[in-house]
Amino acid sequence: MKPARRLVALAAAVLLATAGCAGAESGSSGPIKVGSVNALSGAATFPEASQAAKAVFDAANASGGVNGRQIEYKALDDKGDPAAAAAAAREVVGRDEAVALVGSSSLIECEINNKYYEQQKILSIQGIGVDPACFTSPNIAPANVGPYHDMTLTLLYGSETLKLNDICALLEIAGNTLPSYQAAIDEWSAITGKKLKYLDATVPYGGSDYTSYIVKARNAGCKAITVNPVEPDSIGQLKAAAAQGWNDVTWLLLTSVYSENYAKAITNAGAGVYVPAEFYPFTDSTSPQNKDWRELMTKNNIPLTSFSQGGYLAAKYFLEVAKGIKGDVTRESVTKALREMKPITDPMVGTPYVFGPGQTHHDNTAGWPIKLASGTNKWELVADDWLRIPKK
Repeated sequence: MKPARRLVALAAAVLLATAGCAGAESGSSGPIKVGSVNALSGAATFPEASQAAKAVFDAANASGGVNGRQIEYKALDDKGDPAAAAAAAREVVGRDEAVALVGSSSLIECEINNKYYEQQKILSIQGIGVDPACFTSPNIAPANVGPYHDMTLTLLYGSETLKLNDICALLEIAGNTLPSYQAAIDEWSAITGKKLKYLDATVPYGGSDYTSYIVKARNAGCKAITVNPVEPDSIGQLKAAAAQGWNDVTWLLLTSVYSENYAKAITNAGAGVYVPAEFYPFTDSTSPQNKDWRELMTKNNIPLTSFSQGGYLAAKYFLEVAKGIKGDVTRESVTKALREMKPITDPMVGTPYVFGPGQTHHDNTAGWPIKLASGTNKWELVADDWLRIPKK
């Protein structure tokens, strides 16, 4: 090779080597990109989960980040629309090249995007998992119990602790959720040997009048009713029961109605509204279990709800795992670390969190029983420990 050509080749090699070093340096010193897909607008919204996750990451950044790198967090809105949910995932995963999704909360996001996450080899620590795919995908592991284990827990509390008989179910079914709710009921039956007295799976979301459903349940001889409602629906159902003079029915509900606004709206709760809170009850304002979460949420003007608890915990789990990674924090290293992580115990939950290598992730099986009584407008704790679904 002539001297001139040798110089050109050497210069090219130096440039390539320099470019490679620059890229490696940029990858290990730039921000760690994390995203989430959420219902921030639409019929049902859950903004607190991603807000809480951001607050955790902002606090971590203020303390030096993860091994000296800052967390760059983006929360996108799926608007309750499948197309928007798919587009949001592709933006944060494909364009932004996030290393993981953390704190997502949506009615549809898991069902729409779980196969895409598998294709892209990215994992999601859901703040609040709702639809069945959140708990049946190898790439999604929610921080919360979820509505299906929640239903098993509320039935267990009703039949085994309150010793109630003649329990019925009024189910509000969206999309493909009926099999999952039926499986939750079947799990309760398998544990207790008991059956529901009556089941109506035709109850509508957002119904204008629930009187006919309440009348049918009362005529069926129901003494207690489990329902999976959003707050406005449950308020309508309790008002319909009160209007019929049905004041001795016990309501076995889910964490979806656990809020201070709901408590303020209920004057007649029949024989009581019971809920297995998915996280340590936030209405216990002096609890040491929630102290750090409560202080961070209050500082950032984020509502104190179960949704913000889920987002907060999802971000904490991610940080603990990410800080233990040796070398660069990439999608590949984060995925490996989450698959191989040891369980993380937190006083805000009754079950240790672990992502792990499983093909499904539905391992949070504990709730804390709480009660709303007529005329109190306040939730109260009715247990000294977590209620857990027995291991098979």
